[in-house]
Amino acid sequence: MGSAAEVKPEKIRILNWSTGKDAAYCLWLLQKQNIRVDVLLTTLSSSVDRVSMHGVRNSLLKRQAAAVGLPLHTISIPDPCDIETYNSLMMSALKQYEKFDVKTSVFGDIFLDDLRLYREQQLAKEGFGAEFPLWKADTGQLASDMIRAGFKALVVCVSEAKLNKSFCGRDFNQSFLGDLPAGVDPCGENGEFHTFVYDGPVFSKAVRIRKGKTVLHSYKRSETENEFDADFFYCDLLPY
Repeated sequence: MGSAAEVKPEKIRILNWSTGKDAAYCLWLLQKQNIRVDVLLTTLSSSVDRVSMHGVRNSLLKRQAAAVGLPLHTISIPDPCDIETYNSLMMSALKQYEKFDVKTSVFGDIFLDDLRLYREQQLAKEGFGAEFPLWKADTGQLASDMIRAGFKALVVCVSEAKLNKSFCGRDFNQSFLGDLPAGVDPCGENGEFHTFVYDGPVFSKAVRIRKGKTVLHSYKRSETENEFDADFFYCDLLPY
């Protein structure tokens, strides 16, 4: 046997936590297989202290993490943020886990091949492997499975190009799925909408929320770009 100084730290598995249904369902699937998740990792827009893209307040993110009983690691990024800055901040954050022998990052991506390849290549630079528990699942079936499993979520962000304002703030349920226009992915995998999960089988208790105003926000990736990438409706969620 080697000396104590030669023993490497154990494995760590980090779940990329968007506050939405896909991440929550990934956690549930892993727990059902007795696979341990150690940390939730979330990016926050520094200018507003809200979850990137989803627009959820940091205070609600913290309540959500407490309800699922896992440590939360947040990364503050500028808004807008170019890809070089984003990569630098992410890699810097992941360096704190370099002492672990086996490092794995988990994502709720479903079918975007380019995005998966990008994640795998970036993570490999820091010695991380990547897992995609939902990969290539049928999104219509997957959305229904999430609802049947007992996950309760609100739609907090919708792309104006894909959905009208009335979809923002709705419950993510079978009625919502039935009203989606043709061409909109049932899980919003193409960025059509995002959700906030407030209850479900991975929660020790529900996160109590109330709906505030719905606003239109123009999203821009970089200060050097003159045109906005897209417009999104956001339903502001407030702690209850």
